[in-house]
Amino acid sequence: MKKFILTVAVALFGLAAQAQEQPADGAKIQFAEKVINYGKIDKGTNGTRVFKFKNEGNQPLVLNTVRASCGCTTPKWTREPIAPGQEGEITVKYDTNRMGNFQKTVTVNSNATNKTVVLTIKGQVINPSAQQTTPTKKEGGSIIAK
Repeated sequence: MKKFILTVAVALFGLAAQAQEQPADGAKIQFAEKVINYGKIDKGTNGTRVFKFKNEGNQPLVLNTVRASCGCTTPKWTREPIAPGQEGEITVKYDTNRMGNFQKTVTVNSNATNKTVVLTIKGQVINPSAQQTTPTKKEGGSIIAK
């Protein structure tokens, strides 16, 4: 019985090791970054950013859908199949006429082995013309706005 259990264990170990050596068939999408932080950006400025990706698989990659979480974010993407080892991109445009903090997602569905990938953009839109005035004292004791 001990020999049987040992034989089965060795056989299972060998199969597991062999399975790890063979790459999975299919396309595999790999993004350079999944989060883009705009930081602080001025109202009305260019809100376009680009997510770059590569097909790390062994079959052509096709992006089926790319959807933003709201209407304030517009994605455009590579429509042609991406050959193994080749790169593509998803361009995302955020409406920077909306003031304040934002965090939006873009969901990418493809034929890849990792079928769904969620990308994130975030930042803060500020109004550059709304400068704060700080009161300061003048020599004569009156206060002026600076």
